[in-house]
Amino acid sequence: MQQVSSFNNEQTGRLYLVPTPIGNLDDMTFRAIKTLRAVDLIAAEDTRHTQQLLNHFEITTRQISFHEHNTEQRIPELLAKLKAGQQIAQCSDAGMPSISDPGKELVAAAVAAGIPVVPLPGANAGLTALIASGLAPQPFYFYGFLERKHQQQVSELQALVNRPETMIFYEAPHRLKKTLATLAEVLGNDRQAVLARELTKRYEEFSRGTLAELRDYFIDHQPRGEFVVLVAGNDHPADEQGAGEGTPVEQVDQEIERGLSTNAAIKLVAKRNRLNRQDLYREYHHIGE
Repeated sequence: MQQVSSFNNEQTGRLYLVPTPIGNLDDMTFRAIKTLRAVDLIAAEDTRHTQQLLNHFEITTRQISFHEHNTEQRIPELLAKLKAGQQIAQCSDAGMPSISDPGKELVAAAVAAGIPVVPLPGANAGLTALIASGLAPQPFYFYGFLERKHQQQVSELQALVNRPETMIFYEAPHRLKKTLATLAEVLGNDRQAVLARELTKRYEEFSRGTLAELRDYFIDHQPRGEFVVLVAGNDHPADEQGAGEGTPVEQVDQEIERGLSTNAAIKLVAKRNRLNRQDLYREYHHIGE
């Protein structure tokens, strides 16, 4: 078992994981400011964006870029600096490092090298939205961003359709409409959901309703700002390994009554009963009879 205290390895530097505000700069903690001032180097997702934060708090620490496109290049460089005794803070543009943001590869590399990793608490969009959503706050299941292509989203959501926990997703405004449509298609029109946008900012807003209601609302309204999408868990999860109630065709009708689209219901029932999806599709639609 590897155990490294943040205070017992004085020959190397420490990697500090520093959360930054998700909107309101007043959410920056005293400890975060103190840490960014004290370290030798800040590894930032976007140095231009982070510079605005540093300027606001009069922090003059030098920066280096660290983002998803230069991870392989930067990690050896940052590890070398840490092993030489430099103190490094890593931060993303907003919120917690590594949570749908850069950081996890650097943390894993530091841990593997025996370098102390020091996490600071701070703002997180998913939890901030969850506690004000009105949905069950625990247990919850954090997913983050879904894949962008429709069929990939369908596959991801089919694996989540029976989860009883409140689910937390992130989505960009230009993809929100399509994602809401897919959520309704797979999880069901009647599933309760909450959209949180512009959290901690001046135009913070929560929209609550069924997935169908939220989908239809944004047909005529343009999404603005970054969104947290919270979806209620399934309060009647089907037994993935069991045969369900009735014939497969009857089970498809039951899932449609619960709000799933016909195709999503066929896929779910086929998986539940270990049937060929195309065979069930033909049987349900009386193809070839």
